[in-house]
Amino acid sequence: MIAFVRFLSLCCLIGLASGLLVNQPELAAAEGDVIKVGIIGLDTSHVPSFTKTFNVENSEPDVAGFQVVAAYPQGSTVIESSYSRIPKYTEEVKAMGVEIVGSIDELIEKVDVVMLETNDGNPHLEQVLPCLKAGKLTFIDKPIAGSLADTLAIFKASEIYKTPVFSSSSLRYSPGAQEIRGGAIGDVLGCDAYSPASLDSTHPDLYWYGIHGVETLFTCMGAGCESVVRTQTENFEQVTGVWSGGRIGTFRGIRDGASGYGGTAFGSKQIREIGKYAGYRPLVVEIAKFYKTGESPVPNEETIQIYAFMAAADESKAQGGKPVMIKDVMDKAAADADARLKELGVIK
Repeated sequence: MIAFVRFLSLCCLIGLASGLLVNQPELAAAEGDVIKVGIIGLDTSHVPSFTKTFNVENSEPDVAGFQVVAAYPQGSTVIESSYSRIPKYTEEVKAMGVEIVGSIDELIEKVDVVMLETNDGNPHLEQVLPCLKAGKLTFIDKPIAGSLADTLAIFKASEIYKTPVFSSSSLRYSPGAQEIRGGAIGDVLGCDAYSPASLDSTHPDLYWYGIHGVETLFTCMGAGCESVVRTQTENFEQVTGVWSGGRIGTFRGIRDGASGYGGTAFGSKQIREIGKYAGYRPLVVEIAKFYKTGESPVPNEETIQIYAFMAAADESKAQGGKPVMIKDVMDKAAADADARLKELGVIK
């Protein structure tokens, strides 16, 4: 319980920190200058898409003033479907004027801000620490980490180094989800979200691809989930969360049959379909805003709770479908996060 109280205190500090603890000299280049973006990890299709938006389509005001100038290609070393794509994506970004460098330290010397794009969440903590220590605002693509402990460690390191981070699935910025979050159906009383949910043995089950549907669920519901129950069969997931005030939200993960992204939100004024996915560009626009302001568009507590929800789903599975309290998985992960930061020399 002490660890959980410590974690809650950290969340309060993080909530205040999003605009106050920024390493101000590194917020962006001087007014009128191009903000130089660096990429870590060239093993995901997000890389050429994001680079194209900044480097080729940057005449639009919402993404103007940015240039991806350097990239460190090494992403996952263990996931074949990821590392096999590095040569292809390396050539694609080079064709858009990006310099390929040999280390993260070399990258940091050349850029103002960073996109951590390694498809594998497991090395993210180690990869982001040099960026945070150098005061480089960093967008961390999903999953933010390969465990809840590393997720908490990243946010704690962000506070220690006074350098904010931002992480999100692009599904958060589907127009329908944003309208619902903005009050289009009144108070959101419940939500049923779905997405593909392929698995990879290197990650907790939902961290790998179910994150998209879970992020949609939290975009509509917000933070405040208290308990989680999971049912899994070979091809499907059903995860039910109970939020404060008795609200209920569900995630359905799909591995067979017709698939896609979407769901239904239940409001005090209206029931509405969440609607279609809008692609990567809306997320890139939010990344640009983050780099300009130093403020994450998603509350840190909400991002943390997304990963706690998915960790609790794994624990529920391990316990045969029993309800698992979010605070219980947070308690354990907070202690493990401190151990990770001690191991990496961030705290004593």
